[in-house]
Parts: sequence; structure tokens; C-alpha cells
Amino acid sequence: MSEATRKQVLEVAGRARQAAAELAPLPRRAKDAALHAIADALTARAPEILKANDSDVVRARETSTPEAMIDRLSLTEERVVAVADAVRQVAALPDPVGENVRGYTLPNGLELRQVRVPLGVVGIIYEGRPNVTVDAAALTLKSGNAVLLRGSSSAYDSNTALVTVMREAIAGTELPADAVQLVPGTSRESVKHLMRARGLVDVLIPRGGAALINSVVEESTVPVIETGVGNCAVYVDAAADVDLAVDILINAKTQRPSVCNAAETVLVHAGIADAFLPAALRALRDKNVTVHGDPRVRSYGPDVVPATEDDYAAEYLSLDIAAAVVDSLEDAVAHIRRYGSGHTEAIVTTSQQAAKRFVALVDSAAVMVNASTRFTDGEEFGFGAEIGISTQKLHARGPMGLPELTSTKYVVTGEGHLRGV
Repeated sequence: MSEATRKQVLEVAGRARQAAAELAPLPRRAKDAALHAIADALTARAPEILKANDSDVVRARETSTPEAMIDRLSLTEERVVAVADAVRQVAALPDPVGENVRGYTLPNGLELRQVRVPLGVVGIIYEGRPNVTVDAAALTLKSGNAVLLRGSSSAYDSNTALVTVMREAIAGTELPADAVQLVPGTSRESVKHLMRARGLVDVLIPRGGAALINSVVEESTVPVIETGVGNCAVYVDAAADVDLAVDILINAKTQRPSVCNAAETVLVHAGIADAFLPAALRALRDKNVTVHGDPRVRSYGPDVVPATEDDYAAEYLSLDIAAAVVDSLEDAVAHIRRYGSGHTEAIVTTSQQAAKRFVALVDSAAVMVNASTRFTDGEEFGFGAEIGISTQKLHARGPMGLPELTSTKYVVTGEGHLRGV
């Protein structure tokens, strides 16, 4: 690997470490002022951001990039405004740094407090979604961290423009500009150097497809918070309201099919299949969704494509959905355990007993009861913009907001206490 690239990556990581030390003790007032400056700059300089994004989109189309990926890559004036609004929402959230997690006085009179502190330097490795560039910066700055951003080469022009705008915006505030940096390089080489910058980078968070996430988890020497792909399922229980179930399914699948919380599988209890499937298949057809179904599903629709094992494990990110008829709630859960990714599952039912049973049995980061899977989102949960959706079980799980970007330390106050005396 190139020594020059390694030095470049370690140089920005070193600057980020110094910036993190300067940023950590700053008060909420200073961080919020910087976030508002970023939001204002994004809207004011939207034309140059969109011009850079157009270059990325043109290159993507020239290389026959799938439409789902182009949708993720594309920015519009409305999307830039939405990203800026998300930054303002983060500024309005409580500052987690310094929060007392717990505290008490020990029998010997020592006062003990566990308080939230920044993680330090957070590296984000992500694919072609320029909004992540801003979301990640806003959340890391608010939580007192410096951030190293390594987006995909497909969004390089967009990310460069966004980082330039943000750095210039915070340069006039109390925050160090190096608290937000783009990792140099567009090759995988720079990613590998970032993954091995242990001692300079405190944690890595990968966002993207399974291949990216697995690569970071398997190759990084820096600790990783694993975000996962979204093979999300909607289970239509025997006691479901058919009209409600159809509405939830259509929203979960088609409202924005290219994102990780879109439904990729629908499981239908055999007891409601006769009532639900004709209506559901018709509604999906009207939305141009291709259904990949088992033999029982195919008996309700001649245009249903035979489903394979790969279909049930797929994160389509497109207008496709896998479908199966199950004989019980437990069978639905078994299907989810076998094929699911641990992201989000939903049950549609009028039975409180069935809902409680489903919630208890399903082991996913989020479980929806009579609601679309599309609600698994930091902003929808009231966290502001999210850094990602963790499907692991250590430290953070589900949408990761500000508290998940902190660690803790113990502050112990005594009056000359000596152990063993």
C-alpha cells in the first residue's frame, strides 16, 4: 500500500485527535452556534452543492448505476433544505455530554458519579449518500466528537463540497475546523489505512451494504459499531384488519424503497390469506412492485414470481418484495430468525396477545406494532439526524442518536479518603 496515502490518512487523523481534545470541553452554546452556522451555510450555498452533486449523478448514470443507488446519491434543493433542518433539530436537542448516568454516595462517604463524555475521534465509512456527510458531522459535533468522513468515490464531489461548506461555516465559531474532515483519497487503500489508525481513531461506524459492513468489521483494528442491512419483514396476523394491513405494507415497501427500513418481506397468516392476499397483491401491482412468492402466495396471483432462498434473505432496495404464507405467529418468527437481518419487523394485528407474543419473540433492533417499518429512523424517533442504525447488541442498538455517540467516565470525589485506612 502507498506510503504517501498512509501518511495523508494518519495526518488528518492526528489533526482530528487534536481537534477532539479542543472540542470535548466546549459548552453546549458553542456547539449549537456552530451547528446553526452549518445549517445556514448549507441553504445559502445550495447551488454549489447541487452542482457538485450533479457531477456525481452524471458519472453514476454513465456507469449504469442502479436507480436505487442513484436515488440515494441524488440531492435536490428540497433535500438540502431537509438536511439543514435536520442539523437545526440536532442543535435543539439536549447535550448529552456531562449528563449524569448514575450517582450515589458510597458507605465510606465517597461521592461517585458516572457521566457521559465524548468518544473522541469517530470515523464514518459509508456509501453513496451525501446526506450522511452532514448528518454524521452534526451528531458528532453536538456530542463533542471530531469526525473523519470517508464516503464512497461515487459521491466524492458532493462530499467534498459539503465538507468545504461545513468547515468554512465553523471556522468562524469556537469549534476547531479540523473537527470535521474528509479522509483523503478515493481508493480502497485510504479506507484500509483509516481502519488501522488505532490510537488516533477511537471508533469506526460503517454505513452501507453487507459487503462494506463485513469488510470493516473483519479488517479493522479500530473498534467498530456495526450497522446492519435492512431485511425488514411485515407479518400480517390472523387477527389483522385487512385494510390497515394493506396500507401499512404499501407504505413500508413503496414510500421509499431504497432505504434500509423499507419492508423486503411480507408474511401472511394462513387464516387471513384469502381476505388479505388478493387485496395486497392488487395494491402492490398498482405500485409496480414485483412479488416473489412461495407456492401458496402464487396461487393468489398469476404474476407472482417464484421465490428462492436468496429472495427471502435479500435486501432488495427496489420495488421487489418476498412473500410467504405461514401457519402461525411462531412460524413467522422462525422465518424472520432464519432470514432476517435484525433491523426492524412489524406485526399487524388487532390481538393484544399476538402483539405481545410477537414483540417478546422477535429479536430485532426495532419491532413495530400496527405501524410501518419506515418509522425506524433517528428523526422519526425524535433523536434528530441519526448516525446509523445499529443491529449489534453492544453499546448501541437501533437508531443511533447523541447518547450513543458518547462513552462514560467515573468521577469520584472524596475528602482525603485513603483505601485500607
